[in-house]
Amino acid sequence: QVQLVESGGGLVQTGGSLRLSCAASERTFSSYDVGWFRQAPGTEREFVAAISQTGITYFVDSVKGRFAISRDNAKKTVYLQMNSLKPEDTAVYYCAASMYSFTSEQHRYDYWGQGTQVTVSS
Repeated sequence: QVQLVESGGGLVQTGGSLRLSCAASERTFSSYDVGWFRQAPGTEREFVAAISQTGITYFVDSVKGRFAISRDNAKKTVYLQMNSLKPEDTAVYYCAASMYSFTSEQHRYDYWGQGTQVTVSS
């Protein structure tokens, strides 16, 4: 079992930046593909970004050029750097790990964190 813990959420103004962290308990965390998802009130959870075990990254169109995802396997942590934040980015952000897939499909992720709130003020 893999436990994922997100941190780094908070309240920022439009145009600001925030870095989210996803820390894993699994010793072999480096073998997992990791994704970030978000869910705003009244909306379905959507894919944001993913990073493969080898460091390949992918982003949803709405955050391309603004967000970056990275991983530090020594620290068993994946980061989501969010820049030029917009009110539309307001959501609970979830970290998820997949044993087999580098994907934007949430159903392919095996483990999920508890989420961290990101609020971007207008």
